[in-house]
Amino acid sequence: MGLSSWPLLRQFRGDPRGLGWAAQSRRSAALTARTADADEVVRSVCPYCAVGCGQLVFVRDGAVTQIEGDPDSPISRGRLCPKGSASTQLVTGPHRLSRVRYRRRHGTEWEDLPLDRALDMIADRIIATRARTWQERDPATGALLRRTLGLASLGGATLDNEENYLLKKLYTALGAIQIENQARI
Repeated sequence: MGLSSWPLLRQFRGDPRGLGWAAQSRRSAALTARTADADEVVRSVCPYCAVGCGQLVFVRDGAVTQIEGDPDSPISRGRLCPKGSASTQLVTGPHRLSRVRYRRRHGTEWEDLPLDRALDMIADRIIATRARTWQERDPATGALLRRTLGLASLGGATLDNEENYLLKKLYTALGAIQIENQARI
């Protein structure tokens, strides 16, 4: 390797800020961005906190390949915190559970369940709890109540207003009155 191929000398010869060809080696010139070969780009919102930073989710062959900040987001203007920058691991991480895990009452082992069975179990428990705790009238005054105190909802800060609105509608339809959320976006 001759003296003339040193990056510092190349930089002084025509790229003083080191932003172009002078900063590239043969190896770095051959690299492509992880986002270059995406089939589609989907706009999303970071799930970590209530700030609601905009994200661009790059997808190739139906799999997430990269997540970056959305420069068009009025909230984050393309920036993500370290947790938001690492959110690709939420989807692609090797420790992410991709199946329903269930531990029976008083059980010591986890077992896999099909998603349809798990959803049926949840629905059955909600219906049973509502039936068991339903209050049609106040026993002391006879006033019409039509409520249950056996169900409640606390929406998390990672849910946006629209998601919490839908949860409110669902729980109100079930007769629950203890409904709250922490939506900030």
